[in-house]
Amino acid sequence: MSAIAWVAVVVVAVAVILVVGYLVSGQNRRRHLRDRFGPEYDRTVEESDSRKEAEQDLLAREERHAKLDIRPLDPETRQSYSTKWTEVQERFVDAPGFAVTEADALVTSVMADRGYPTDEFEQRLSDLSVAHAATLDHYRAAHDISSRAARQDASTEELRQAMVHYRALFQELLADSAETPVNGRHANRSNAEEADL
Repeated sequence: MSAIAWVAVVVVAVAVILVVGYLVSGQNRRRHLRDRFGPEYDRTVEESDSRKEAEQDLLAREERHAKLDIRPLDPETRQSYSTKWTEVQERFVDAPGFAVTEADALVTSVMADRGYPTDEFEQRLSDLSVAHAATLDHYRAAHDISSRAARQDASTEELRQAMVHYRALFQELLADSAETPVNGRHANRSNAEEADL
């Protein structure tokens, strides 16, 4: 085999290795993003013009999140928030719309104390998606109901659902891990426990 043939074989082999490496790298990135963002990955892909654009958006969220000073709450602050949440839930019976507004404010306050920017709702969703993707749908649903409640366009049952949705994110924000007790209970409560509002 001539030297030119050997060079051609080497060039083809290198090209194949590079293509395979690129494909494997893309699959690993996609797997990482799916694992990290869960259902938010699919939502972002559906809302984007392409999978590549969606994945770039998710990677940018990770980069932004890494620059934030996200910190756990100290035990006293967690207990104080937990007590406030109990008070908000108790007010739901007499003033459900007001309680939902308070729940939204309490969630926003916890986010701020944890180090999340709280200026704009869409940015809050983006920032939360990195570490709290599993509860984003709860937050979206609660926010939607809260917005309708402000226009007097939400039933009491919908307001109750908003409280349940807010509670899911609230508990996750309070807990440092799934095993951290929140108000005497574990943060990873079952759906049956969630329904007791």
